[in-house]
Amino acid sequence: MIITFFIIALLIITIRVFMSQAKFGKIPSGKRLEKIKLSPHYNGDSFKNMNHTPDLTEGVTYPQLIKEFFFDRKPRVNPVDKIPVIKTDLKNIDIKTDALIWVGHSSYFIQIDGKRILVDPVFSGAATPLPVGTKAFIGSNIYSADDMPEIDYLFISHDHWDHLDYDTIKKIKSRVKTVICGLGVGEHLEHWGYNPNSIIEKGWNEEIVLADGFVVNTTTARHFSGRGFVRNKALWLSFVLQTPSHKLFLGGDSGYDNHFADIGNKFGPFDLVILENGQYDHKWKYIHLMPTEILQAAKDLKAKKVLPVHSSKFMLGSHSWDEPLELIIKNNETENLHIITPMIGEQVNLKDTNQTFTHWWKSIN
Repeated sequence: MIITFFIIALLIITIRVFMSQAKFGKIPSGKRLEKIKLSPHYNGDSFKNMNHTPDLTEGVTYPQLIKEFFFDRKPRVNPVDKIPVIKTDLKNIDIKTDALIWVGHSSYFIQIDGKRILVDPVFSGAATPLPVGTKAFIGSNIYSADDMPEIDYLFISHDHWDHLDYDTIKKIKSRVKTVICGLGVGEHLEHWGYNPNSIIEKGWNEEIVLADGFVVNTTTARHFSGRGFVRNKALWLSFVLQTPSHKLFLGGDSGYDNHFADIGNKFGPFDLVILENGQYDHKWKYIHLMPTEILQAAKDLKAKKVLPVHSSKFMLGSHSWDEPLELIIKNNETENLHIITPMIGEQVNLKDTNQTFTHWWKSIN
């Protein structure tokens, strides 16, 4: 019994020391917490979704989830071949060019109407805090913090490791003018050295008027937050970005719900919607879009063009690595939406309605 107690105590101490690292961020406190308590979406202890959102689908248990994740995965959850990429020089795109470059998973760079925007950058090559955690597919992690130009607006949809990367955020700090994020996320950023005056921190359904005709509306998502064992102390968002020439929907992570139609009715149509497509599972269907739902969400939003992201870099679900792209193209045969499928790093010209992209994933295993 003494040996067992010693082992348990040592394990607890090890976990506490490991989770005391700066990269785990910080739970909101002080004036920030007082502001959070005023949110209608905060229940006194944590943020909640608009509608009931179980962590797991009814009938699914955590032991079942663990068993299936480690032992019952589909084949080809990781590609055998190197992911094909095109490395566009982000620092030398003509400032007059309106372009988007997907840099893998849910990270993308937008240059539009003279402003440079970065969304959910993860360049460390890992999507978890563990040293043996989920690593980027071979070839997919071609961009680093050093490749980023000066960023006018950094958008952070929520604080999960595959959207808010400590190493990346620290390294780009000197080049970021303004951060736009959900309530509570600013606590992490300040803990990591960001100037609080550079952080715009909002709840759902708020408007942010930026310079030069840029307006952001923070909109709802159906998800959760947290960087450790404690959940939902910071809010998860999607964004409506209106620029002088375009209207974009930046989706973050979200399961399907009626908020997509609400956003589409209020703000649509959109020139481009960016929606998660990948790392889904029927076992947690409420917090990520399933393959049959992304096109419906795009229609709800009144999308003129759809960019599917959240795939092709990290294995966080149990499906084949290329299944998300295969299924969205197959399912779109009856919908005929305008879906674009750039390679990682390939320049999307936002004003070019005739630009075409290959089904690049079909050429690799």
